[in-house]
Amino acid sequence: MSTGQNIENTVVQQTEPVISIKNVTMKFKIATGNVSSLKEYIIGRIKKQITHRELVALNDITFDVMKGEVVGIIGTNGSGKSTLLKIVSGALKPTSGTVKVDRNKVQLLTLGTGFDYELTAKENVYLNGAIIGFTKEYIDEKYEDIVKFAELEGFMEEKMKNFSSGMVSRLGFAIATMRETPEILILDEVLSVGDEFFRKKSMERIQQMIHGGSTVLIVSHSISTIQQNCTKAVWIEKGIQRMTGEPKAVCEAYQNMRN
Repeated sequence: MSTGQNIENTVVQQTEPVISIKNVTMKFKIATGNVSSLKEYIIGRIKKQITHRELVALNDITFDVMKGEVVGIIGTNGSGKSTLLKIVSGALKPTSGTVKVDRNKVQLLTLGTGFDYELTAKENVYLNGAIIGFTKEYIDEKYEDIVKFAELEGFMEEKMKNFSSGMVSRLGFAIATMRETPEILILDEVLSVGDEFFRKKSMERIQQMIHGGSTVLIVSHSISTIQQNCTKAVWIEKGIQRMTGEPKAVCEAYQNMRN
């Protein structure tokens, strides 16, 4: 093979998207009756008293994320942003459309997932770490760093149900970000935890991960976070993709809609 052919093939490989989202639609069936328990739901189904309505959480979403890009997703609450991240990470399967991504390279950071509030904070470190995919040996190695970063020295034998929301958030953030920078990093509202000092510290850690070579997909309600850290922004409003492009322009359009 000639040198020219080698160069051409390299260029093709470099222009392949790391994440390719094509015509993704997600629909959920929501029970319309006032059902307070699984037993009531089953009885209602048997008696054909339960009806459903269709909720379209995402409608025909399409965009690519290239290697090294930091793509921010914005939109009001209930617009399907977190649903999209779960689809990309493999936690949900779309109703239609496709997502192409190497999920072995994906790390999804979302706070507080898998905590058992009847267990101690220490027990939850191991439980939450296992859910994320860390081995016991790896958590053993990182345990003291987690406690120190979360600023919870002296509290780790306490049950989580006695923690304030800020303490829970700090611990969740420390666990979620203990691993070295992954190739594909997906962040779901992880930059608004704790007091002002801790938010600054957590932002510095995330920026280290973002600028450590990862390809990043991030959901945040903070427009300044999107503008300061992202190379591209996607605005999704009530499941509809309204705009994709340069972060400043997309954020301005979003803010104009809200004003």
